Amino acid sequence: MRSSARVTSLLDRPVYSHADVDWHLGLHAGTARRWLNGYRRGGRDYGPVLREEPVQRDVVTWGEFVETRLLSEFRDKGATVQHMRPAVLLLRAEFGRYPLALARPFLEFEGRELVRRIQDEVDMPPELRFVVVRSGQGQISTAVGRFVEAVDFDEGSAVRVRPGGPGSVVVVDPLRQAGRPVVRSVPTDVVLEQFNAGVAVAEIADLWELSTGEVESALRFELRHTA
Repeated sequence: MRSSARVTSLLDRPVYSHADVDWHLGLHAGTARRWLNGYRRGGRDYGPVLREEPVQRDVVTWGEFVETRLLSEFRDKGATVQHMRPAVLLLRAEFGRYPLALARPFLEFEGRELVRRIQDEVDMPPELRFVVVRSGQGQISTAVGRFVEAVDFDEGSAVRVRPGGPGSVVVVDPLRQAGRPVVRSVPTDVVLEQFNAGVAVAEIADLWELSTGEVESALRFELRHTA
């Protein structure tokens, strides 16, 4: 079991480049950089959504990766995630540096109610809300539900992401293989490379001490991701 301090420091751990985040999350090139650092378009400046200020280094922390993973659930909702920026600023003030990488805003009643009040305060568009009202109570939205199901929390902070959802054997863990998607500790791209080189599934399984089912899961992830 990780200590609370260690879990908190994990969120600050530099893991990826902006391009890595785009690749792992299936985002268009440049998306992570825009969400994290802001951008200029048509003579107008748009501030960072997930950072207080732009960072010049091409480095993304684990906490920022997880938060970008959540925003990716909303990218096809018809409104830009810039509409989330005022709410994220207030959530950061209430919960700390990585409010969208914590369990409390979504899984605890008091946290959800606070999120709901903040959304109302900034008049967040309905299709982009983290918490919605059902039966008179604040409940996490469908997009947040998909995110929460895909994340493993420890001491209330995100420590692992399962891109295939709950029960997936493919995980993204900053403490395994520098955050590359893996099955156990075997990178999924390595499994695909061997398969493309003509190595049979059973042979790959024997080589890495995986089950054939785990090898097939890695291949499905990589092929779906590449597509």
